[in-house]
Amino acid sequence: MSQPEPETALKSERSRLRRAHERGLYDREAVYQVLDAMPLGHIGYQINGSTSVLPTLQWREGDHVYWHGSAASRAIRAMQGSDVCLTVTCMDGYVLARSAFHHSVNFRSAMLFGVAEKVTDEDAKAASLKTMVDHIFPGRWDALRPMTGQELKATALLRMPIEEGAAKIRSGPPKDDEEDYALPIWAGVVPMAMELKPPQPDPANLEGVAMPDHLSRIRIG
Repeated sequence: MSQPEPETALKSERSRLRRAHERGLYDREAVYQVLDAMPLGHIGYQINGSTSVLPTLQWREGDHVYWHGSAASRAIRAMQGSDVCLTVTCMDGYVLARSAFHHSVNFRSAMLFGVAEKVTDEDAKAASLKTMVDHIFPGRWDALRPMTGQELKATALLRMPIEEGAAKIRSGPPKDDEEDYALPIWAGVVPMAMELKPPQPDPANLEGVAMPDHLSRIRIG
């Protein structure tokens, strides 16, 4: 009988929080929740000896995180087989304290470290790209024209095992110095959330093409 995964499963010397360590979580479930809630991620990598960061869509399949790009992309080529750092962040609110020093934000974030691996099997690559589309746009893939072999060839797919990293979360009201709670200054939280607006049809749509039902299932994360 397998044992439950320890809460420090993803913790390492470079992933552990040095400050505000009470906000750090190292179990897979906490990290997965952040990855699944926000499709936009940022990937730090080295290219020609310089540090760069690439914003890109990411998605999770089991214990791997995936992203894609052009097969001709310098960034994608530089990441293959190299150490990268992937971060995902959700902002949940502004935190207004009784002093400027204690102002903050409520947020959920995940940071992962690992080696980016190129997916070379064409069937596996096609299946993962379908997973990406159906994850972000549920039901969309089957309504589209089939992907061509040239499109598949022009797309590079990278993945990274989720083995090292951490989630960092701040929630709740401001935390002021004890003596400041007696001051007549308003403090609290201004919640925030991303939202999807009503769909705007392409002016080039053919006449009579109705908005598909699957648009009603699109969510952020």
